[in-house]
Amino acid sequence: MFRRSTLEVKMKSALFLLCVIIVLSDFRGTWAMELVDSGPQTLTKAQGESVVLGCRYKPSPADTGDLDIEWSVMSPDTTQKDQMLLSYSGGTKYVHSENLLSGGTSFSSPDPSTGDASLSIAAVSPAHSATYQCKVKKSPGVDTRKVSLVVMVKPSAPRCWVEGSMTVGEPVSLHCKSASGSGPLTYTWRRQSGPSGASVEQQDSATGELKISNHSQNHAGLYLCEVNNAVGSERCQVHLRASKPPNRAAVIVGTVIGCILLILILLLFIAALYWKLRSRHTYDKDFSNDIREDVPPPESRPVSRRTTRSSGPSQHHVTYDPVGGTELSWSDDVQSDLPSSKNQTHTPVRAAGWTSSEHLTSSQSRRYLAVQLAPLVVEEQQLYSDFLTND
Repeated sequence: MFRRSTLEVKMKSALFLLCVIIVLSDFRGTWAMELVDSGPQTLTKAQGESVVLGCRYKPSPADTGDLDIEWSVMSPDTTQKDQMLLSYSGGTKYVHSENLLSGGTSFSSPDPSTGDASLSIAAVSPAHSATYQCKVKKSPGVDTRKVSLVVMVKPSAPRCWVEGSMTVGEPVSLHCKSASGSGPLTYTWRRQSGPSGASVEQQDSATGELKISNHSQNHAGLYLCEVNNAVGSERCQVHLRASKPPNRAAVIVGTVIGCILLILILLLFIAALYWKLRSRHTYDKDFSNDIREDVPPPESRPVSRRTTRSSGPSQHHVTYDPVGGTELSWSDDVQSDLPSSKNQTHTPVRAAGWTSSEHLTSSQSRRYLAVQLAPLVVEEQQLYSDFLTND
């Protein structure tokens, strides 16, 4: 009996405490400061859009102190202070310009003391992605609310193209790529026109590639690619054709004929080059052996020599010309210029009979030069003989 009465006392005490907690909760909800905004705790916006972070409040009759409202950006590092954006105190609005994010921010209500302390941002950017805290205080009541803002960039217009051969029977793939945009980006290919084509399982939504392993006429048509993320979407189109495969035999024959023509052109070029070089060599050789008929033979220079007391009679030399078949003659005439000078002048007679208009060969040229040099040789011999006589 004693144990039973003890258990009943404990149960009654627990029920009493529960009733007290419920009463106190109702009293606090009725008599304390309360933020009544029921908007989402996380907002996602596209870059350039405007946003309003809600913060509506309801003070209790017991809250008789001054109204203070603060909007701040919470630091992800708990050891750092939060950055103040806007504040309202004593009927005055304050913008904390030391915070770079405060530009373009304001209270959405002209008078925040009327129960609406929401924050308005004119044009958001990725830098505005953060967690914001609204704090409303009116002594003795105080309440706070946190709102997370995520700013994303819409995907840019994608580019669609075809990779691979559009020949029937060959593999081909369609590609879709957006140059900018906050991830994750999702790509989706859809057939716009033409017969039934590739199945959905063959496309990769992360890379934007649609693979067709065996191209056919059934895959030809107009394809649409759409890229999207949480804040927007863009699309592009590409037309896929299906062409018949080329005639392989004709391709092989054409390749062979082209190679043969190329070889023939090279051979003709080499032959023309060889003929030109050979012609130039023959011309240079013939030109070096030619002796023109209008070039006179070199004249013998006059030679003065000393004679003895008396000069012998003039000598007449006759030489047979083996080239023209005529006789060549010259004479040694000794003539004293002055009795005291004892100088004699020897004048050879020029060769005659060289009237042929034909060009001479190499051997004939050598013979011609030998005949022209014969008077000089005789003259030198005569000088040497006179020298010996005088000695």
